[in-house]
Amino acid sequence: MGSYPHIRIEGGGRAVVSQAGSVLLVETVRKVGLDRAISAALAPWRKARAVHDPGKIVLDVALAVALGGDCPADVGMMRAEPAVFGPVASDPTVSRLINTLAAAGPKALTAIRSARAETRERVWRLAGASSPDTTGQVIVDLDGVLVLAHSGKQDATATWKKTFGHHPLMSFVDHGSEEPVAGLLRPGNAGSNTAADHIEAAQRALTQLPKKYRRGRRTPIRTDSGGGTHEFVAWLAQRGRWLSYSVGMTITDAIHHVVLKVPPAAWTAAVEPGGEIRNGAWVAELTGNVLAGWPQGIRLIVRKERPHPGAELRLTDADGLRLTAFATNTTGDPIAALELRHRHRARAEDRIRATRATGLRNLPLHDTAQNQIWLEIVQFALDLLAWTPMLALTGETRRWEPRRLRLRLFSAAQIIRTARRLHLRFARHWPWTDVITEAMARLEALPNPS
Repeated sequence: MGSYPHIRIEGGGRAVVSQAGSVLLVETVRKVGLDRAISAALAPWRKARAVHDPGKIVLDVALAVALGGDCPADVGMMRAEPAVFGPVASDPTVSRLINTLAAAGPKALTAIRSARAETRERVWRLAGASSPDTTGQVIVDLDGVLVLAHSGKQDATATWKKTFGHHPLMSFVDHGSEEPVAGLLRPGNAGSNTAADHIEAAQRALTQLPKKYRRGRRTPIRTDSGGGTHEFVAWLAQRGRWLSYSVGMTITDAIHHVVLKVPPAAWTAAVEPGGEIRNGAWVAELTGNVLAGWPQGIRLIVRKERPHPGAELRLTDADGLRLTAFATNTTGDPIAALELRHRHRARAEDRIRATRATGLRNLPLHDTAQNQIWLEIVQFALDLLAWTPMLALTGETRRWEPRRLRLRLFSAAQIIRTARRLHLRFARHWPWTDVITEAMARLEALPNPS
């Protein structure tokens, strides 16, 4: 007798929908008007007498990616459930559309991004107190991600980690979800501190935000030391743009020498999110010639901290303490609070992990133009996985990452027809059935798009 019961299996089952919980994503698409926005945006690429709408095709692929797919052919899982997803295009039709959009270049990309930006503004209005801008500001994180390639795809090159593939630069809104606002596809050998790429990624990210956040101090741009370049900081602080920033800085010899001269009384204890003291960590602000050549208003803040067990010290560390630094132009807040804000940039690593788990484990197509369309589809999928919890989930469930959402909420259900309407009936014993039904009720209560 084994540990598990022996069950015989057979085909031919009926009235069962696999991953039926994805109706939450479908209802989110409908309530926020994403289907209408993308359909209108891609209308120029719909051929006469075409059966399938280009916008619907793109959304179907994005839904497949949100459910765990990692190539265009995974849209077949949608095709198998017409009662939930409606008519779904064939694999050749999907492939032709991606090629068509790739050939259209910036025009198609602009149309896709405009639809996302239009929908994002409506989502944030519907979300109310759960929206990213409830604090009066929107923090945008920029971070690179290495995507491995196992064949000779266009622009796949050796990376700085001695792997082979691509090095996209991603942007995310920091508010506890994985909502992306820009994706810049780059060759594998693209530099981590290329100012032109950071500027382009920041520009794309800003166009995804509501207009009132596209300039001004309410929109801090946050990066690791890859963004700590003169050109990028100057662009952020340019007159008329006036963006806030919090960018990591490399500990140069000049900074290191200044840090060694900081008197003990000038160091302030670092803090934790709850306001308590962070053990073994202190912060101080550096002034003087070390800021020469940087834009006016820049502040340089350094942190020293006991390294984590097993961490190796660097030559730029001092007295057995790990040194890190960042630059900001924010005034009026204690330096410990500014350091805590910058330390939260580490959440971008969580977004990168979720992005890899949502269609960016690899780039499935050969040409760069095709893979740029794929990157936009991945961002659609991540948007839906962020917007659905924002609008429909509460408490701890709102913070679930994509893998947990797939495991717990996108479960199977029985489909039945009652009073000429289709119903999905989830298993009574499934621990998260109440979460699914309550989330659906919240989405249904939202106003329909006008």
